[in-house]
Amino acid sequence: MDPDLSGRRALVTGAGQSIGASIARHLAAAGCEVLVNDVLPDRAEAVVAEITADGGAAHMLPFDVTDHEAVSAALTAAEGVDILVNNAGNGGVDTFGTIAPFVGTTPPDWQDVIAVNLYGVMNCTHSVLPHMTAAGWGRIITISSDAGRTGGARYAAYSAAKAGAAGFSRAIAREVARFGITVNTVSLGTMRTPMTESLWSDPNQEDLRRSVLTSYLVRRPGEPDDAAWAVLSLASPKAAWITGQTIAVNGGSSMTL
Repeated sequence: MDPDLSGRRALVTGAGQSIGASIARHLAAAGCEVLVNDVLPDRAEAVVAEITADGGAAHMLPFDVTDHEAVSAALTAAEGVDILVNNAGNGGVDTFGTIAPFVGTTPPDWQDVIAVNLYGVMNCTHSVLPHMTAAGWGRIITISSDAGRTGGARYAAYSAAKAGAAGFSRAIAREVARFGITVNTVSLGTMRTPMTESLWSDPNQEDLRRSVLTSYLVRRPGEPDDAAWAVLSLASPKAAWITGQTIAVNGGSSMTL
């Protein structure tokens, strides 16, 4: 599929690196004007520069997805988007939050994880829907995790937040389909990102690396472009009859009927 998204405006949250940056680049290549969001403006600026150097249209839109007022103000100033990709995630800028058995964590450990991965999705979706409903067209795509589908030991709060975002997406899909808006989730397996790079490159982690990869039918980690292709397909005008779904992009590590 090679969708033509000319004339559409897309917002990608957490697009300053890795998966989000790849999604932003693919949407720009398909003709979108891309609003590149990141909590760190320097990262967003670098992605914008890369896209514009390749002939695409992109602008920075830095805000913290956990701050509803900041999200609303930024999107009001932007005068609406047609495609929202809720990609910002994890428990902070550089971590998944506290990784430990649930009984070894406390409510403060859960708060940042839930704020980014669930409330961030809700805040952005809440702010884009008025424009989409008025326009009679929209695409909302949320990046989730197989930790939310199957559970992730030592990642209980993260799993809960990702599962919550998927359930939220299904609920919104039921509310807005009549306005020509589709709402879907892309559930990712273990990806090669800056936070996981040591797992794939450190010789001292060979045993752990082998253990992780044995659960994947396709014996490699996911790459950012793997996620971007799924998002691009769901953003296409040709995907108008796909809504309320969770699409697993996980190298076959788990399957659903």
